[in-house]
Amino acid sequence: MECRRCGSRLDRAGDFCLVCRHPNVDTVVCELGRERASVTGLFEGERVGTWTVTTIQETGEAEKRERRNFTGRVADEIHRKRPEEVYATGERDVLGTLRGQLHYDLRRVADPGEDAVETVLARSEESPLAVVETPPREKLGGSHSTLVGGRAGQAIVAIATDHPHVKKVIPGPIESGGRGSRTGVRAKATRADGRGNVRLLVRDGSSVQEVRVVTTAADREQGERVREDLNRALDEEGFRE
Repeated sequence: MECRRCGSRLDRAGDFCLVCRHPNVDTVVCELGRERASVTGLFEGERVGTWTVTTIQETGEAEKRERRNFTGRVADEIHRKRPEEVYATGERDVLGTLRGQLHYDLRRVADPGEDAVETVLARSEESPLAVVETPPREKLGGSHSTLVGGRAGQAIVAIATDHPHVKKVIPGPIESGGRGSRTGVRAKATRADGRGNVRLLVRDGSSVQEVRVVTTAADREQGERVREDLNRALDEEGFRE
């Protein structure tokens, strides 16, 4: 493939052009299995190409090193493209390792078994949501600093503060009563309100805490997109109620 701007020869389709310093994809979508990953480049809603990375899963002490090397090769494919946005779906452990090797915001998309590329293409036709540049630690506010569930509760709230379309996360008081969770700390994002904001309900035994999540969504429909992302992330991290 040649560069779209200057016509220089590229080593791989969709690579960033080192001659004219021009990107040839604007979006990358990663579908991550434990032993096989696909990296698809998109430009203005069209597929540029798909690249496959494979590994042989190790066990025991060698597994972390092998997974890190595997996701490192996926990260290399992404960095070659220098896209504006990176989306991913797949195995939770692979996603977590890859996230630590990228300087991009890794946006989750699609449930396992769905076509992640088609989902991203469909989203491209929707009105884009503003991205919040505020560091995650500065998004946490409100007068209630104690989070239900200890470290697990902190991890759940971090999922919300890490989201690129979340402006503020405000924990409420911890209350007792209602049905208890028998499977550890669990949470779910509830239906968006008319202004596009959602709530996280975090449960630990019979204790429950409502966390208000203020988003950049303009209405309920856009807020539902954020809610789906949050619930998908909770599911991937093992916290979904």
